[in-house]
Amino acid sequence: MSSRRNFLKKTGAVGALGMAGLSGCIGSIGGGSDTVTFLLTPSESDVDIKQQYQPLFAYLESEAEVTVESEVAADYAAVYQAFKSGQADLADSSPTIAIQGGNEGVTEVMGIRVAYGAAKYFSLMTTTPDSGIEELADLEGETVAFADRLSTSGSLFPLYMLKQAGLDTGNAPDGDPVDFTGQWSDHSTARETLVNRDEVMAAGTGAFSVAPHVPKDQFPQQFLDVSAENDGDLGTADPQLNLLAASDPIPRAPIIVRSELESEMKSSLTDALTSVTQDDLINEDLGEDQQLWFTGVEPGTVDDYEPIKNVIDELGISLGQ
Repeated sequence: MSSRRNFLKKTGAVGALGMAGLSGCIGSIGGGSDTVTFLLTPSESDVDIKQQYQPLFAYLESEAEVTVESEVAADYAAVYQAFKSGQADLADSSPTIAIQGGNEGVTEVMGIRVAYGAAKYFSLMTTTPDSGIEELADLEGETVAFADRLSTSGSLFPLYMLKQAGLDTGNAPDGDPVDFTGQWSDHSTARETLVNRDEVMAAGTGAFSVAPHVPKDQFPQQFLDVSAENDGDLGTADPQLNLLAASDPIPRAPIIVRSELESEMKSSLTDALTSVTQDDLINEDLGEDQQLWFTGVEPGTVDDYEPIKNVIDELGISLGQ
């Protein structure tokens, strides 16, 4: 896998849903007479997210004849509060925020980000080959590692899969599960915890974190047909992990727009965004592993995130709390 393919392909993980602030305005590139504010969330890598998004901003200015001003939010909670208060027009967002914004008429989905030809990705439950765990039901009474509590692929879908297997997930992710012990951190830490701590019997993460550790013959055909992680690297990384379960396909994270933005501008921006190509998104000043994780945007609506809404409802999560 190339260094860029190894770069975190963001899956819609969300931060704690509390109030948080925005950083100062980081300026505009300069384009048309109309100005829009594009809100960013901090990257989970060391790369400067402002530099990552600069080619996209320049593209939107050229194609939609606007001036893009950008700010960096502390987390996804701050993104939502900015939309509610009219301080943001566009944002890179999580599916959870898109669902909440759609429910309350605050935001609309402009498009679904695509990574290497795939607009969907997967959550995986894995274990070590010597754990003695053969199926999800075997995790009763055991310790399971997860990513952030509200990560779509690193917590919500793993908890859903465990619940579907008959385990009592209790108040998780907000509280504690009943039939097992949960530990929450991030995708990489969850994987490393599974490998290095004997008491941890399984991990729930995005496929981008663990797929190279799982032999190809363990994956269901749906994963092999759809996932961008099926790129020749399955099962090539050490140490080996065994697959316990793979989720159904999950729509990747969206870019959202403020519902009350002037309709002609909204249409122009959406048309431009969904026509962007991988070449348009490359920043020549950044290395291969520092580029944007997505390579395009395909048309979409909040209805595309119904699979995630169903999981949220099944787990009893109340958005906005």
